Parts: sequence; C-alpha cells; structure tokens
Amino acid sequence: MFNDAVDLWDFYGTRVGQVARRMIRRRVRELWPSTKGETVLGLGYATPFLRPFRDEAERVIAIMPSQQGVLHWPREGKGLVCLSDEAELPLQDVSVDRVLLVHALECTEQLRPMLQEIWRVLAGNGRLLVVVPNRRGIWARLDRTPFGHGHPYSPSQLSRLLKDNMFAPSLTAHALYMPPSNSPLLLRSASAVEKLGERWFNRFSGVVLIEATKQIYARPKGRAVKIRQLLPMPRRRATALNTAGGHGRMAENLQRRKQK
Repeated sequence: MFNDAVDLWDFYGTRVGQVARRMIRRRVRELWPSTKGETVLGLGYATPFLRPFRDEAERVIAIMPSQQGVLHWPREGKGLVCLSDEAELPLQDVSVDRVLLVHALECTEQLRPMLQEIWRVLAGNGRLLVVVPNRRGIWARLDRTPFGHGHPYSPSQLSRLLKDNMFAPSLTAHALYMPPSNSPLLLRSASAVEKLGERWFNRFSGVVLIEATKQIYARPKGRAVKIRQLLPMPRRRATALNTAGGHGRMAENLQRRKQK
C-alpha cells in the first residue's frame, strides 16, 4: 500500500526527512553524474531527488501512482507531475532515457506490470535506478518514516527481481546510515556517520540503490512447451487402411450371420 503524497511531503519537510533527502540525493548524483540531453522520469515519490537534473537534462518529468496521490512540483513555474496508474504509464515506447524509482517498488500491488511498463518506456540504452528500504537496515523496522512501510528488499532479492523482469543489474550502492532520530547531535553528524557506514556497515544502510539496464534480448523464465505436430497421412496408405478396415467389417458381419 502506497504512502499518501501529503504524508511524504510532510516527512521530507522535517529535519530527519531533510537529512535523508540529502544523503540519498548525494548517492543518486554519484551514480548519475551527468544526464545532459536526456529525458529523466521520476516514478513514485521521486520529486525530492529530481531537482539536480532540472538544469542539466533535456526534460525532467514525474509520475505519481494514483493510489499515492499527486502534489504540484516544482513550486515555481508549470507543473511537471502527472497522476497515473503505475501499470499504465502515459508515455510512448522507448521515450525515456532514465527512470528513478523511489517510494514505489516496495508499495505497489502491481509489481510485475509496473516493471513491464518501465521496460516498455525505457530506451534501448536507458537506465533504471531503484531506491528501496534495506531489509537489514533499522529504517525498515520503524514505521514512523516512509521507509518503514511496504516490502523491504535485500540487495540480492532486488537484483533477482530485476533479472526476472528483463533488466540487467549493473551497480549496487547504499545510503542512509544515520538512525531515524530527531537527536540534534545525530543530525549534525549525519555526514560523518554516512562516511563511516559506507566503509564499515554497508549491510545495515537505510536504503539500497541498484542501477539496471534494459535487457532487450531476453526470454521470460518458464518451462518450454512441447508442441505435438500432426502430419497428414499419405493418400495411398489411408486408402489401404480404409480398404483393410472395410474387409475386416465384412468378415465380421458374415461370421455373425453364420452363427445365427
């Protein structure tokens, strides 16, 4: 079940939310240092992490799932957000170069249809970046933040899910090592905690990020179906069999008459 867009807005307005946004956005920017001339799509509630791409990419748009609700973004100028079913994106095939998926994968009830839609709209050389709560992290265990809702993933689980839906994972990263606390001391030391976590506590990050590319030549998993092929019978052989069958029936009739 999706978090409401208003609740997400409120969270990222708090001090904890601002720190979380800064830590995750820094990691996203490291994975995507340049999007010049590309079309970037944010799906889910990705608007807190899209601003760095606005002055660089050719086009930046956001789609919020219908169950989540929608809020105007950016504050200044025309809106760049639309509301849509995550399994029916209002975009043409191969029309997007990059997709940033945040607060969506762990909440959707249409997991595979959504990934299929992302595969459809993504260009052949496009990239998908998924941000999900880490199953082993403390953020996924506390429901007072959006990362404590939905289905968390370990890196291996997320990688397997992407492979099963025709994506090829290429990079794995982690972010958000600071505990979800309002302590002023922890908030001030968030950057130091982040560096420490990157070096020693990768497994216990708050979120997992995996970048994947579109696998064009792929076959969905499943058993191969054997098709039984029926060949036409040669005409002469069919005639001979029919004739033999006819003689057989005549002999049976004669035998019955004799018995009577």
